[in-house]
Amino acid sequence: MKKLKLTGEPYKIFKKTAFIKGMFNTSLEVAKFEGAAVRTVSGIRGQLKKGLSQPEGSFRATFEDKILMSDIVFLRAWFTVPVPRFYAPVTNLLLPPEEKSRWRGARTVAQIKREKGIRAAASEDSAYTEVEREPRAFAPLTVPRNLQRELPYSLKPKFGSGKGRDPESERVTVELDSKERKARRMMKMLSTLAEEKDKKLEADKSKRVQELIRRQEAAEERKFKKQKEARKQIARTLSKERAKKERMEERGGRQSAGRGRKRKRGGE
Repeated sequence: MKKLKLTGEPYKIFKKTAFIKGMFNTSLEVAKFEGAAVRTVSGIRGQLKKGLSQPEGSFRATFEDKILMSDIVFLRAWFTVPVPRFYAPVTNLLLPPEEKSRWRGARTVAQIKREKGIRAAASEDSAYTEVEREPRAFAPLTVPRNLQRELPYSLKPKFGSGKGRDPESERVTVELDSKERKARRMMKMLSTLAEEKDKKLEADKSKRVQELIRRQEAAEERKFKKQKEARKQIARTLSKERAKKERMEERGGRQSAGRGRKRKRGGE
C-alpha cells in the first residue's frame, strides 16, 4: 500500500458542486477513486462523484458549502502498488552436513550498498519544499436588505461611522440678550428652590419612616412581654392544679387504707 495526497483546483463552481482539474491524468484514475472523500484547505468536506469527458482527468465533486476559486482541493488515500515477485530456490538442506554451516544466502541490496559504501541518491520529490501562498483577501460581509429589515436595531449594520468627529466643534455658539439672561437666571433660581424643597421633603419623609419603625419595634416588644407573662401565668396555674390533684389523690389513698384497717379489726 502507498499513501497518496493528490491536489487539484476548481475551474467551475456552482452552488455546492464544483468541477475539479489537475488531480488526475486520465478518466481511468478518476474511476478508481469514485466516492472518495475530498477536502479543501479551508476545511470544507466533499465527495468525488463522477469523471468528466473534458478536460481529461477532471471530475465533478459535491461539498458541504460553496467553495471559492482560490481553494485547493486535496484527496488523501491509499493505493495498492504491485510488488514484483522473485523466486530463488534454496537447496542448503540438500548439501552434505559439513557444508550446511558454510552456506550463505544472497545478500540484500542494503548489505551490498553498506559494504561498498554506496549512498542512496536523494529523490527531489521526497525533499520538503517551502510552500508560498499569497494572503487571501476576503470580500466584505454584505447583508441583504430583506434580512436587514428583520434584524433588531443592535444587529443592523451601521453605515454612518462617527469616528473622527468632534461634536463640540460642530456646535453653534448662541449669544443671549439681557431678557434671555434674566429669564435663565430666574429659571436657575426656581430650580434651586425646587431642589431644596425636594431635599427637605425627603429628609422629613425619612424622619417619619424612622419614627414609625421605632414605634412598631416598641409595640412588638410590649406584645412579646405580654405574651411571655401570659405563658408564665398559664404555666403557674397548670402547676398549681397538678399539685392539688396529686394532694387529693394522696389523701384519698390514706383514707382508703384507714377504712381497710378498721374492717380488719371488726372481723377479729
